[in-house]
Amino acid sequence: MPNTCRQHLEIFSTTPQSKDFPREDYVRQVIDVARWSEDAGCTGILVYTDNSIVDPWSVAHLIVQNTEKLMPLIAVQPIYMHPYWVAKLIATFAHLYGRRVCLNMLAGGFRNDLLALNDTTPHDERYDRLREYTTIIRLLLSTDGLVSYQGKYYSVRNLRLAPALPPEMFPDILMSGSSEAGIATARSIGATIVQYPKPAGEYLSETCTGCAKTGIRVGIVARENNELAWREAHQRFPDDRKGQLAHQLAMRVSDSAWHTQLSQMIEETGETHGVYWMGPFENHQTFCPYLVGSYVDVSAELKRYVAIGFETFIVDIPSSREELRHIEVVFDQVSRSAPSGRQAGTFREGRGPQECAVS
Repeated sequence: MPNTCRQHLEIFSTTPQSKDFPREDYVRQVIDVARWSEDAGCTGILVYTDNSIVDPWSVAHLIVQNTEKLMPLIAVQPIYMHPYWVAKLIATFAHLYGRRVCLNMLAGGFRNDLLALNDTTPHDERYDRLREYTTIIRLLLSTDGLVSYQGKYYSVRNLRLAPALPPEMFPDILMSGSSEAGIATARSIGATIVQYPKPAGEYLSETCTGCAKTGIRVGIVARENNELAWREAHQRFPDDRKGQLAHQLAMRVSDSAWHTQLSQMIEETGETHGVYWMGPFENHQTFCPYLVGSYVDVSAELKRYVAIGFETFIVDIPSSREELRHIEVVFDQVSRSAPSGRQAGTFREGRGPQECAVS
């Protein structure tokens, strides 16, 4: 069966975390970033989840109540709730607001979070569990009849979702994963594979995931010239010895494939590769690489990622509305020179996602 994949880029912003702001300021910050992101034409906005921050579904309610079409991309960790209740929440958003949400499926999390919840499931088995979990969600959302499923980790029998989800409200599903188990699981359920990227020049053509939809999570600091961009980057993410020690501790306890890969790359080749910068990651200030430089240089690197096959971009938490404007400039340059055969939507258009049919 031939493939009919999306022919444009999707750009997601990221919601601030509650632990980074005083309680009395956090709601205003979420609303501001959501509105900036919608004004910039983002498809949606990522909402994190872990033990140290507020419930992402409550934050998603706040986002849809204060925007017109921005889609929350809600991080979902299986250990927090039954798959039926995830489907119920998706249907509830559609029923209350007439709005779609997207899901970012997580197999793991911070090791101490998992241990505190007594989740000792090995790395690859967590992806097996996630496949079952996501399959049940998809079944419930795609039918108004009874659903039965028998798996190793989850089983349901004669389960019906009410209210039923209108077909046009079916969520896009993204899945974080860089390991073989993660990529295989994403492919098996038709999810967009989201990774923390290496420099574009280090990818070989055969590493593309074929028909599978692919995306990356990356920060961007771009200005008119390299000097201005790097000055801003170092001001925002200064060297931090305590952060470096925290990063080293995280390395010792993490079983994350991407965490290990990026750390090994720093040891072998250093934290900077042209516009590609791992400084914030090494200082434990954020968990994604950054692209830093002039509009021309950063957009050139993004074009290389697009040529490789990445179509979804999740950019790090914007520090200001002005910062999103700089990011707009970069993606507009990318959209004006999309590779042959790939039509890129502009950042400002913010067109909605389409499904990719996989043979």
